[in-house]
Amino acid sequence: MRSVVFDVGETLVDETRIFSRWADRLGVPRLAFFGLMGGLLAQGRPLMDAFRLVKPDFELEAEVRAWRAEDPGTLADGFDAEDLYPDVRTALGALRAMGLSVVIAGNQPVQARPALEAMELPVDGVHVSDEWGVQKPDPAFFTRVTETAGVAPAEILYVGDRVDNDVLPARAAGMRTALIRRGMLGYLHADRPDAKYADVVIDSLNELPTWIATGR
Repeated sequence: MRSVVFDVGETLVDETRIFSRWADRLGVPRLAFFGLMGGLLAQGRPLMDAFRLVKPDFELEAEVRAWRAEDPGTLADGFDAEDLYPDVRTALGALRAMGLSVVIAGNQPVQARPALEAMELPVDGVHVSDEWGVQKPDPAFFTRVTETAGVAPAEILYVGDRVDNDVLPARAAGMRTALIRRGMLGYLHADRPDAKYADVVIDSLNELPTWIATGR
């Protein structure tokens, strides 16, 4: 193992505040919105279906543009260092101390990269899908990950919270994979039969250094 590459949402960033702000904007109680999202995800339906059930004419890009115009200078649909899970800095720092390359690469909009870079995390690079022009689970995304890491796929561990977007396509690209059980999808996907294809299933990023060092 020479490089560890991390997904963003619900791997590094807790999206609770983001979806809470969306519930407020859409005018629906937060608990109802979270329950709706969880129910649809359990059915295998896209997350955006929850938004469109609340607002049938919902169109993400147009809504985001309007939100940022109405509330300039606020987080709106974005995130900052307060949204990091508490294990992120310690785990990434420990991996760097082991001599491993640490990279962030996930399905995120362009503005997510400067937001992550502003956190001054112990990483060697931050990359987002909208800048690459390709999203997971497209194999081309993982080709870009390999090029960015600068090592062979077999020397990369990709860490994420989803079987479909993270574990299976990264494994198909020749990488090793870690599935983290957190966030709505993380818990749902860890219970799926395909979770067995992850090299390891973890509850905290702090488990990674020991697992990499010892294999258990």
